[in-house]
Amino acid sequence: MRILILSDIHANLTALEAVLADAGEVDAAWCLGDLVGYGPDPNECIARIRSLPNLVCILGNHDAAVIGQLDDSSFIPEARQALPWTRDVWWEGSAQFLKGLPEKAELDGVTLAHGSPRQPIWEYLLDPGSATRSFEYFEKPYCFVGHTHLPVIFQLSEENSTAQVESPVPNTCRSLSPRAILNPGSVGQPRDRDARAAYALYDSDQATWEFRRTLYPVVEVQRRMEAAHLPGRHIQRLAVGW
Repeated sequence: MRILILSDIHANLTALEAVLADAGEVDAAWCLGDLVGYGPDPNECIARIRSLPNLVCILGNHDAAVIGQLDDSSFIPEARQALPWTRDVWWEGSAQFLKGLPEKAELDGVTLAHGSPRQPIWEYLLDPGSATRSFEYFEKPYCFVGHTHLPVIFQLSEENSTAQVESPVPNTCRSLSPRAILNPGSVGQPRDRDARAAYALYDSDQATWEFRRTLYPVVEVQRRMEAAHLPGRHIQRLAVGW
């Protein structure tokens, strides 16, 4: 199966549509959470994700906060500002969809979590130490995570006691070997100094991971964010991916 791996869309429909066009036809789509937050298109992104084939979607921390499952005070002020705005513009059914999402999913050969398999909603896997500890909390060959907005592969083999770190090269395909934690980066708000939308294609039959980047018209999104009076910092950072 050719499976589209998406994470951290953050209400950026323009980036999402660019990713879907770039990916082409897929057999399934797995979304690792944070459909909303920061961006101007929360309802449209939820509707578009719901339309994808054989969808598996899990809950992110911004998703949890906007439906009242996390305290708004746990967010920095600029991130917090988008939460009441999102609630004010809800379409019927958007909140209900998020409320029905699990925090974690166990699929054939893969565990899905937004943050980490240990703390699915909130933990950031930013270094080999935290990644190494996380391998104790899933049994599948692979775990796919998001949350950091940084594309990365953590590999743990029998020869090493600490996870090895790899920054995947955009638009390349690599073979996978157990066990690994993989992050496809962010569709809607990259933070690795590359403004292009990030995602991955996972071939479950061949055990390959194709990390991809694609351009999209950032200015269009920035204009919609300005019109919605969303925080300026999050408007500016889209242009440079930080």
